[in-house]
Amino acid sequence: PSSPAPSPSATATATALAERGAAIRAERKQKNATPLKLMLRRVANIFVPLIPALIGCGIVAGLNGLLTNLEWLPSLTPALTAIASGFMSLIAVFVGFNTAREFGGTPILGGAAAAVIVFPGVADVSAFGEKLAPGQGGVLGALFAALLAVYVEKACRRFVPQALDVLITPTLTVLVAGLVTLFGLMYVCGELSTGIGHAADWLLKHGGAGAGFILGGLFLPLVMLGLHQALIPIHTTLIEQDGYTVLLPILAMAGAGQVGAALAIYLRLRRNTSIRTTIKSALPAGFLGVGEPLIYGVSLPLGRPFITACLGGAFGGGVVGLFYQLGTSVGSTAIGPSGWALFPLLKGNHSLGAIALIYALGLAVGYVAGFVATYFFGFSKQMLRELNAEPEPDAAAQPATEPRPEADPDPGPGPGPDPVPAAST
Repeated sequence: PSSPAPSPSATATATALAERGAAIRAERKQKNATPLKLMLRRVANIFVPLIPALIGCGIVAGLNGLLTNLEWLPSLTPALTAIASGFMSLIAVFVGFNTAREFGGTPILGGAAAAVIVFPGVADVSAFGEKLAPGQGGVLGALFAALLAVYVEKACRRFVPQALDVLITPTLTVLVAGLVTLFGLMYVCGELSTGIGHAADWLLKHGGAGAGFILGGLFLPLVMLGLHQALIPIHTTLIEQDGYTVLLPILAMAGAGQVGAALAIYLRLRRNTSIRTTIKSALPAGFLGVGEPLIYGVSLPLGRPFITACLGGAFGGGVVGLFYQLGTSVGSTAIGPSGWALFPLLKGNHSLGAIALIYALGLAVGYVAGFVATYFFGFSKQMLRELNAEPEPDAAAQPATEPRPEADPDPGPGPGPDPVPAAST
């Protein structure tokens, strides 16, 4: 994003940067209040409450895989499999419940409409000349089934007499939504879900490093535009289909670029103790994938460092994408965490050690690329002069011959405070 050149009064302190970042955030939020982006936000509200369960079950699945590979505790692994898989087998119900609640319907009716998708008995139903399979259509089918249930329910509320509402409205809601789901939505959304999986696989197999470079570099601008919320159902669909999403580890490289950029800013602004203090306090969260303090408190208000940070994320994403093209997919069993916090959730088509090594390599490249790009290209000379400027001393106390202090026989420290910050580095 374009940003005016910083001035000492506007960006010399961390407080001013934070205020500038908050203003940018508020401005972006206001610009993102378009019908499409508001709809994407509502879709995100359906899936975000599911993230804690996805994380918990994903970590249990990873632990189960580790025990299975090591052939430890064979009597425990079936129980861990049940714990890890139980939620995913019924995720459609939770999606339906949240969809109805988000769009103003009765949540339990939305869940009932979506439950049709995971009922084993659907294997006896045929649609479009093919037998249905339990779970066909996945979370997308559940979302549309519950959304249809909401509209049917609202229509019934308008036309059904109040005395009969308690009997007719729920019956028609689950009947109409259920029939449309069985004979239309499950097949159509099943094809759509399969297409999403094939598209992600094709993109990374054929695009490789280039696709990873673009995805890793553009993720943070997508977040600013509010378009990243469209990725949440895609991640969930991939997790439901394959057990992991291959997109999240690539997108997580954007956070690595931010960390590298922050380290470069810390070194370049040696005299700006305020900004350096903010970076030191925000870096631990940045390493764990929480990038907002660094983005809105440091890099985005400065302008150019935000762009170079995105470049670091692009290089990190390119590394992960390259290895996918070479035959090793790096995925995550849940959405939400990134950075170092993603290690317990890693999964792919090879051993956990190989996958973790590739992910760590991507992070390292993201750190280094973000650091190098920001250190050498993140600041203009004017920005460095203004951001590294010392606090202005009192004009009356400023020596008139400051450019030649060696000519003054009095060194000047004395018992009182020295107005010239020569010792500060």
